[in-house]
Amino acid sequence: MKLIEPIYIIKQETRKKQYLELLLLGDEQESMIDRYLEWGEMFVMFSTEAGSPIGVAVVTDERDGVCELKNIAISPSFQRHGYGKRFIAYLCQQYKGIKQIMQVGTGDSVQTTSFYRSCGFHYSHTIPNFFTDHYDHPIIEEGKLLQDMIYF
Repeated sequence: MKLIEPIYIIKQETRKKQYLELLLLGDEQESMIDRYLEWGEMFVMFSTEAGSPIGVAVVTDERDGVCELKNIAISPSFQRHGYGKRFIAYLCQQYKGIKQIMQVGTGDSVQTTSFYRSCGFHYSHTIPNFFTDHYDHPIIEEGKLLQDMIYF
């Protein structure tokens, strides 16, 4: 693994849409982002060397003891260097003692599901046809049409 340069993470309470470009990397339909952005807690990751945001995450309170990682995205030039794992570790630490479970829903692509497993998430359940029922255009990942939402 490459050396991870110094980073810092802040909680973004207002003007969350200023990070829309990054949010769209994690969820490519703005109307879907709008469903959770305002009531979710948003975190922004910065690189001290880059001086600009390199990642975003949004976590929502789903019910007693459960929160959901609705969106996590790392800028393409910073991907595959450990930032995503580091971000998830930070978020898990933030919610430790507050929530018992952090869940995440994602498309059924090998790269994405492998990433969440490598972060310690375990398969929970599947929501059939989530992407085809809720998105206004086909979502293609790794050359595959996403249909079902896989929960970890």
